[in-house]
Amino acid sequence: MGNILTGETASSRTGRCPRRSTFLTRREEAELGTEPDGKGGIARGSLMWLSNCQQQDKKETWGVCIFIVAIDLDEMTFTFTELLKSISISVCTFFQFLNEVDVNMDTVSTKVDSTVSRLKKKYDVLLALYHKFERTCGLIYLEQPSSEISAELSSVLVLKNYWITFLLAKGKVLQVEDDLVISFQLLLCVLDYFIKLSPPALLKEPYKSAVSAVTVNGSARTPRRGQNRSTHTSKQVDTDTKVIEVLCKEHDCNLDEVKNVYFTSFIPFLNSSGIVASNGLPEVEVLVKQYDELYLKNKDIDARLFLDHDETLQPDVITRSQLERTPLNNNPDEELNLILPQTPVRAAMNNIQQLIMILNSAADKPSDILNRYFNNCTVNPKDSILKRVESLEHIFKKKFAEAVGQGCAEIGLQRYKLGVRLYYRVMESMLKSEEERLSVQNFSKLLNDNIFHTSLLACSIEVVMATYGRNASQSDGTSAETDVSFPWILNVFDLKAFDFYKVIESFIKAEPNLTREMIKHLERCEHRIMESLAWQSGSPVFDLIKQSKEREGQADQPEPTAALNLPLQHNHTAADLYLSPVRSPKKKASAPPPSATSAPDAQPGVNPQTQRPQKSTSLSLFYKKVYLLAYLRLHTLFFRLLSDHPDLELLIWTLFQHTLQNEYELMRDRHLDQIMMCCMYGICKVKNVDLRFKTIVSAYKELPNTNQETFKRVLIREGQYDSIIVFYNLEFMQKLKTNILQYASNRPPTLSPIPHIPRSPYQFSNSPRRVPAGNNIYISPLKSPYKFSDGFQSPTKMTPRSRILVSIGESFGTSEKFQKINQMVCNSDGPLKRSAEVSAAPKPLKRLRFDIEGQDEADGSKHLPQESKFQQKLAEMTSTRTRMQKQKLNDGNDTSASEEK
Repeated sequence: MGNILTGETASSRTGRCPRRSTFLTRREEAELGTEPDGKGGIARGSLMWLSNCQQQDKKETWGVCIFIVAIDLDEMTFTFTELLKSISISVCTFFQFLNEVDVNMDTVSTKVDSTVSRLKKKYDVLLALYHKFERTCGLIYLEQPSSEISAELSSVLVLKNYWITFLLAKGKVLQVEDDLVISFQLLLCVLDYFIKLSPPALLKEPYKSAVSAVTVNGSARTPRRGQNRSTHTSKQVDTDTKVIEVLCKEHDCNLDEVKNVYFTSFIPFLNSSGIVASNGLPEVEVLVKQYDELYLKNKDIDARLFLDHDETLQPDVITRSQLERTPLNNNPDEELNLILPQTPVRAAMNNIQQLIMILNSAADKPSDILNRYFNNCTVNPKDSILKRVESLEHIFKKKFAEAVGQGCAEIGLQRYKLGVRLYYRVMESMLKSEEERLSVQNFSKLLNDNIFHTSLLACSIEVVMATYGRNASQSDGTSAETDVSFPWILNVFDLKAFDFYKVIESFIKAEPNLTREMIKHLERCEHRIMESLAWQSGSPVFDLIKQSKEREGQADQPEPTAALNLPLQHNHTAADLYLSPVRSPKKKASAPPPSATSAPDAQPGVNPQTQRPQKSTSLSLFYKKVYLLAYLRLHTLFFRLLSDHPDLELLIWTLFQHTLQNEYELMRDRHLDQIMMCCMYGICKVKNVDLRFKTIVSAYKELPNTNQETFKRVLIREGQYDSIIVFYNLEFMQKLKTNILQYASNRPPTLSPIPHIPRSPYQFSNSPRRVPAGNNIYISPLKSPYKFSDGFQSPTKMTPRSRILVSIGESFGTSEKFQKINQMVCNSDGPLKRSAEVSAAPKPLKRLRFDIEGQDEADGSKHLPQESKFQQKLAEMTSTRTRMQKQKLNDGNDTSASEEK
C-alpha cells in the first residue's frame, strides 16, 4: 500500500534540453562545435553554426540550450548580445522562449534562473533609462541649431558621447547595476557635465539661461572650442549647481541626493578614468575602448546598441506602452492639465519625493515627546538608543558600499538617516498609542529591549530601501528584488526574521502616511518570513515551540486546531509580542480594556510572582497567521488543479495543518509551499486522483510571488538539495506515510476547520471599491500623483486604466459620461436582491462562501436542491460569463459609435 504514495522518480521526469541526435546530423554536430574547448567551455564556433543555420526554430532551440549549458559550466566564451545576434531574436523573445523550454521543474538550474533574473533586471533598467535619456535630450537640445555650431556637436555625436559616458560611469561606480534610482541620478550628473560644455546656442530653455548664467558669473564652464583649456579639470566643472538644479526640478529629483552622487561618485569616476581630453570633452575612441573592455568582461548586454535601436534590444508591446506613457497635447491652454507620465523613472521619483516630504517634518534625533517618555522610564533608555543608532550607522554604511559600490557609501548614509527619522517618528506614534491603550507612561522594559529597537530601526530602513528600490519593469509601484532588497537588512543588522516580523503590523498601524505600495511591500515581507525565513535553523520559533510543548505536557500543539475557526485578533501591539511570553501580573485598580489583557510589563516596581509562564503571544499569533497564509495559498492552487474534486480540499488542508502542527521539523530550512505541494500530491495519490507533480509545479509557477528555487532546490538532509519529488519520496512521505494512508480508509482523521478569514489588518484607505453589479465601475477617494516640484499645491490628473474616471468635486465635462454610467448600472443585474419573503431589509449578492447550500448565486436565481455543487458552480460561471460578454459587446458598440462621430 505504501508504494502508491511514492512520487515520480528522477528517471521519469522529462523536459530537459534535447539531445543532439534529436535535431542534428553527425555533420551538423561537427559543425556546431559544442564539444568543450581547451578550458572545458562551449566553443565560440557554436555561434557561427547558429548564424548559418537556416531553420529559425532550430536556431532558437539550440541557442537557448547552449546558453543554459554555458551558464551551468561557468564557461561563457561569448556575450549574451552575441548569442542574440546569432539566433536573430530580441532579449524579450529569448526570455519568453527560455520559459517555454523550461517545461519541467528541473530543466533549468537555479544558477541559470539567477543569471536570467539578473539579465532581465539590467535590461529593464537600461531600457527605461535610455527612453528617459532620449526624451530628456530632446528637451535640452535644439533639433536644428544655428549654422555656426560645429559639426562635431551634431545630435548623433552628442547622444553617443553622453550615453557611452553614462554606461561607463554606471558600470564602474555601481556593483548593483539594476539600481534604477542611483543610475538615473548618475545619468543626470552626466547630462549636467555635458550641458556645461555645450555652446548656449545649441540649448533650449531653461538650460540655455542656466549655462549663460554660469558664463556671466565667471564659473568654471569651459571656454569656447579652440581656446586653451589645458588648465581645465573636471573638479572645476562642479563648482556651480545651476544646471543640476534645473535638471532636478524638471525631473522631480531631490537636489541633495543628486549632488551627493555627483561629488562622491561621478567626479571621482571622471578623475580616475582618463577619458577627458584637453578640450573638456571625452574622446569617443577612448570611451568605446573602455566600454568594450567592460562589456566583454561582463559578457551580457551591449547597451550601446540602444543608440541604433537595434532589434535585439527592442521591448515587447506591453513594455513599450509603459515606457511611452507620455501624453501628447497640442492645446497650449491645457498645459496645466497634462497627465503626469507614469514612466518607471517618474514613478520612482514620485515615491521618493513623497517619502522625503513625509519625513521633512521629522527629526534625526528624539523629539521632546520621546524624551518625556524616556525620562518616565525606570531606566532611561536614551543613551543606549543613541549609541545603537550610531553603531548601526557605521555597519549599514559599510555593508551598503560593499553591496552597491564603494563610491556609494555616502548615498547609503543618506538613506540610513532617512530611516532614522522614520524610526523616531514611528516610535513616538507607537508610544502614544500604548499610553492611550494602557493609561501608563512608563515603558521601561520595552524601551530598554535591544531587539525591539533593532527591529523597529530595520523596518524603518527597509521602507526607505524599498522606496528607492523600485524596479524599472514594475508598473504597479511595488519594489523589486535587488541585492539590497529584503531580507538584506536582516543580515546587515544580524536580526532574526521572527523578531523582525513582530514589529511589522504595529509599524503599519503607527505610520498612517505609508503608501499603498509600501504597505503591500511590508505585508509581503511578513509573508516571506512566515513561509520560509522564520523556519531557518537558529530561528527563535523552534525554541518557542519546544517551550510550548514542555508547558503543555509534551503536547505538540503550538496552536490548537480549535483556534483555527476563531477570528484572528489584530489588536496585538509590538509591546505584546516583544515581551512575550514571560510577563508580570498586573496590579491596577481599574482593569484595562480587553485589547490590553496581553499588555507587557507597563507597571514600574512590580516584582514577578512565582507562577506558571503564560502562553507565548508571539508564537500563538504567528501560528494563526501561518495557518491563514497556508490555507489561502492552498485554496488558490487547489482551484487551479482540483476544482472538479471539491471534497479533497478539506482532506489536503487537514494533512497540511497536521504537518505544520505536529511535524514542524519538516519546515526547518524549507518553504511552506513545499509542504503544501507535497500534501496535495500525497492525498491525490491515496485517493487515486491522477495529478502529477509536474502538473502541480506548472500551476504553482503561475501563482504570484513564487520562486522556481522553491521546487527545484529543496533541502533533503544535511546540506543536500534536490527537486521537490526527491524530497517527497525521501523525507515527506517517510515521515507522514502512516497518517496519509488513514485517508484511504472509510474512517479518515477528523478534518481540521478552515481558518477564519478576516479582513486584512492593513487597510488601504485609498483602495477603490467595486460597485457590486458585475460592471467595471469602482468608487475611489481622490488619489492622484503629485508634481512634487509644485509643492503639493496642484494634484495632476489621473490616467484612467479602463473605462471612465469620475472625480467628485472638480470639473468633469459633459453629462454624457454620467448618463453612460447610469445606463450601465441600471441595465445590469440589480446589486441588491430581495428575498421571496416580505422583508424591508435588502439581501446582498452572494459573498465568497464555501459551498453553503441554498445560497443565492450571482445572477439572483436559486439552484434546485438536487443540483450538485459542480452544477451550481457551472451555472454561476455561465451566468457571469454571459453577462460579461454582453457588457463587452455594449462597450464595443459605444466605442464604435463614438468613433463614427
